[in-house]
Amino acid sequence: MVDDASVPASPEALDGDAAKGDTAARARRLFTLLQEAYPQAECALEHRGPLELLVATILSAQCTDKRVNLVTRELFAKYRRAVDYASVPHEELAKDIRSTGFFNAKARHLQGAAEALLKDHDGQVPDSMTELVALPGVGRKTASVVLGVAFGKAEGVVVDTHVARISRRLGLTGQKDPGKIERDLMELLPQDMWIDWSHMIIWHGREVCKARKPLCEACTLAEECPRVGVAP
Repeated sequence: MVDDASVPASPEALDGDAAKGDTAARARRLFTLLQEAYPQAECALEHRGPLELLVATILSAQCTDKRVNLVTRELFAKYRRAVDYASVPHEELAKDIRSTGFFNAKARHLQGAAEALLKDHDGQVPDSMTELVALPGVGRKTASVVLGVAFGKAEGVVVDTHVARISRRLGLTGQKDPGKIERDLMELLPQDMWIDWSHMIIWHGREVCKARKPLCEACTLAEECPRVGVAP
């Protein structure tokens, strides 16, 4: 039997490892450039505590943060605890969040999550990925937002439309599925960069690297960006 450790890696494997290492180094350089450009980057969803952030993040699906913030200013004055969401009639809650879109489904998710918080967590938002994704209407993206912003825990990379689009343009992933994009970014970036990376990329997407017409001439990342998929 030949010891695997004594067999040299193939040139293809070495080339692959080198390419991955180069991409990881470039990702860290991009992170530094983003820090310089967006030192103030933070979550745009207005909230006071984990419960409000959880609610706002659920409402943000297929809706702008600006619209969510308009809705939650009144919503958070009316609903202060998990029991408030769980006990209100579904029709009333749906009416209160109507302008965020998909309001019936979101109302079900909010009430289901609130009931689970009361049943399993004494009405408090848990601080682990496993417990959060077990709540109705909560996937990895929502859980990562809550963990990163409310608890300062980096257990994943938030992949919204901005992060997905820009990560592909930067050549950091060739994937379209958010879960696969997240795995690629988690492999390239050190864990202590995961939270801030998403905040900064989202700001960059809103201000510079726009979906239809990216402002490449004004982009602080231009020298490090291969502009994958961007028309000349």
